[in-house]
Amino acid sequence: MAKVLLVEDDPSVRSALHRCLSNATYTVRECGTALGALRAVLDEPFDVMLLDLGLPDLDGRDMLVMLRTVSDIPVVVVTARHDEREIVRVLGSGADDYLVKPFSVEHLIARMTAVLRRAGTRGPSADVVTVGGLVVDAARRLASLDDAPLDLTPKEFDLLKFLAWRPGVVVARSELFQQVWLQTYHGERTVDIHLSWLRRKLGESAARPRYLHTIRHVGIKLEAPAPSA
Repeated sequence: MAKVLLVEDDPSVRSALHRCLSNATYTVRECGTALGALRAVLDEPFDVMLLDLGLPDLDGRDMLVMLRTVSDIPVVVVTARHDEREIVRVLGSGADDYLVKPFSVEHLIARMTAVLRRAGTRGPSADVVTVGGLVVDAARRLASLDDAPLDLTPKEFDLLKFLAWRPGVVVARSELFQQVWLQTYHGERTVDIHLSWLRRKLGESAARPRYLHTIRHVGIKLEAPAPSA
C-alpha cells in the first residue's frame, strides 16, 4: 500500500482527491502549504508526493528545489499550468511527472503507478482492487462483499470491475455501454437493467445506495460507503 503526501491548497480539490485515493487503497496525508509539506517529508516517509504548484506560501517550483536538498521522494505535479516552458522548468527542478488539470482519477493513478514502479515501490495491485468492503479480483474474475463471495454474471462482473477501477469517478451510461458491451450505439436501458441486478447483489437499491450512486443526468459512480458514526 503506497503512502501519498497530497499537497494542494484548495480544500475541495484536496478532499476529493483524498477520498478517491483512499478508496483506491492508498494511504493519504494532506498538506495545504509548501512549508507544511516540507515538514511532513522530514517527519515521516512517503512513497510519492502529489504537488500543486499554486501554493499560498511558496511557488511549487521553488518548493521542489528546496525539497530536493532533503529528499528524493518521487513527485507528480498536478496543476492547471499548461505552458510548455513551465513544464520543462518544473521537470528540471526535480519533478518526476507533470499532470495538467483537469484530469481523471484513473489517469492520475496510472501516472502515480508508473512513477512508483520506476521508484521500485508497488502501488495498488493491477489485478485486485478494494473499495470499502468490496474486493474485485480481475485475474480470477471473483468479487466479494464484506468477505462474502458475490454470484455475478459475466456482464455484471465486467460492469462492477469497470466502475471499481475508477472509484469516485462519475461514468456516463453511454461510456459504460461502449466499454463494457463493446458497442457504439446507445444502450442506456441495458446498462440500467444490469445496474439494477448488480445493486440487488450488493444489498442496495437506487433509492438506498451504498456503493453505486446515480448522479442525475450525468452517470454512475462507485465509491465506498461513508464510515458509520
